[in-house]
Amino acid sequence: MTNSLTLANCFITVDDPEAALAFYRDVLDLTVVKDVKNGDFRWLTFSTPTQPELEIVVQQIGVGGLPMSDEDKQAQASLLAKGLLSALIFSVDDVDALFEKVRASGAELLQEPQDQFYGVRDCAFRDPAGNMVRFNQVLPQPAGGQASGGQASGGQEKVQA
Repeated sequence: MTNSLTLANCFITVDDPEAALAFYRDVLDLTVVKDVKNGDFRWLTFSTPTQPELEIVVQQIGVGGLPMSDEDKQAQASLLAKGLLSALIFSVDDVDALFEKVRASGAELLQEPQDQFYGVRDCAFRDPAGNMVRFNQVLPQPAGGQASGGQASGGQEKVQA
């Protein structure tokens, strides 16, 4: 039996929807798909130009959704402030150019662009709420098709004879 399973939404939590809107729309150039408000409840969805069917849902701490105690809201806010709730990883054609654009926005820098042993050049920032946002670019494969760093597929060490 063939299963047509596809990812439709991924979620991140924020404490300030306006700051998230400015970051994801204005800095990353994502498309706003939905901006829903009902009293204190607000959520936003964004998509990328290359994946319009996949929506990133931005939701507020403890507003809407499941009922949450004040203690749980505080715990969630504390984890968010530490950057421990959510992360997004985007693939890009030019990580260095995007790095400069995001850095110019004033976003908190976590890692400058660097080549990784697993075959990407990447960098990382925090969004205004503290969520980690990584950007990576696939590096050209060296002769033999293996990522550098001595790792073969499956995490096994590559042994030279």
